[in-house]
Amino acid sequence: MSTASKPGRRKSPRSAIPGFGINLGFTLTYLSLIVLIPLAGVFIKSAGLGWDGIWHVVSSPRVLAALQLSFGAALIAALINAVFGPLVAWVFVRYQFPGKRFFDAVIDLPFALPTAVAGIALTSLYSPNGWIGQFLEPLGIKVAFTPIGVIIAMTFIGLPFVVRTVQPVLEEAEKELEEAAATLGANRWQTISQVILPTVFPALLTGFALAFARAVGEYGSIIFIAGNLPMVSEIAPLLIIIKLEEFDYAGATAIAATMLTISFVLLLLINSLQAWSRNRGGRK
Repeated sequence: MSTASKPGRRKSPRSAIPGFGINLGFTLTYLSLIVLIPLAGVFIKSAGLGWDGIWHVVSSPRVLAALQLSFGAALIAALINAVFGPLVAWVFVRYQFPGKRFFDAVIDLPFALPTAVAGIALTSLYSPNGWIGQFLEPLGIKVAFTPIGVIIAMTFIGLPFVVRTVQPVLEEAEKELEEAAATLGANRWQTISQVILPTVFPALLTGFALAFARAVGEYGSIIFIAGNLPMVSEIAPLLIIIKLEEFDYAGATAIAATMLTISFVLLLLINSLQAWSRNRGGRK
């Protein structure tokens, strides 16, 4: 009598996805090697300082100023992209104009352009004798080597994230809904706020989160235009590099762990808001 035919013996249900166990194991191993283990190493290394040592590093005026600049400028840059990114995507989706394909490709330039090249280009543009900076200097507006320059660099590298997340949603949006709203007497602002914005809001939050995360960790395109003045225009990633060059590995990992913790909390809040907006939209 075969084992399969014994009474009371049930076959284990087969997975609908072939090779699920192998794929899951490979995925968990890959994520552990690439993401989890390096991040855990940061926290383990910084833990060697103890709570008092970590607080001493993080609470120093120079570190606090760098963290405030990195996260504050990243938030401002992400908000700017959250306003102008959908407008750019709207123009690309709804209008035809000469050179559209060229300008659409230019949006992806920050993805392909080396960050150091972007930083040098922005510095040459916004320096006091640059193409744009020479017109701002008489007005008393100094961009290069100031926090304003940091915001501009972060806005530059974050714009594609917002445009490319909102653009597909606008392409799939039904124009008939906008026409119906206009037929029912809605003005343009009511159509945007009641029809278009609820449709693109989840994608807009995703682009905002991606732009914010990229800006917080950006280094190459910022150090050239920032000027790197302590307590003025010094970003946290640069301060980590300085700590490493001083062989203060524990101090560098303490700053990195602080940035990871703050970024995780902020992204968790953004993702929670995104999930809430999707659930609210699904109930309507």
